[in-house]
Amino acid sequence: MATSKSFLEYAMEQFSGIDVTYRPIMGEYCLYCRGVLFGGLYDNRVLVKRTVGNAAYGMREEIPYNGAKPMYYLDIDDAENARAIVESTTAELAALPKKNKKK
Repeated sequence: MATSKSFLEYAMEQFSGIDVTYRPIMGEYCLYCRGVLFGGLYDNRVLVKRTVGNAAYGMREEIPYNGAKPMYYLDIDDAENARAIVESTTAELAALPKKNKKK
């Protein structure tokens, strides 16, 4: 099941006020905040990457799709809390050292 357009619109409404953008990918959406990939929309769920810092929020782990690593389920009904989690997750991910890429 792919994420519906109406759920995408609802999610983007909930993230209003912070710089969240999305990119479609195979019926789902990758989510970015200030250019940092922090999560995605999978089957009408918002999932965020797991970090040391966002573990403190007590979010439950869910698998976005078969074979993927677990991510945290983000309840976006509480928009203020959701935006705070996205902001802190993005800041933590942005501070991580970049992985070395071999050419």
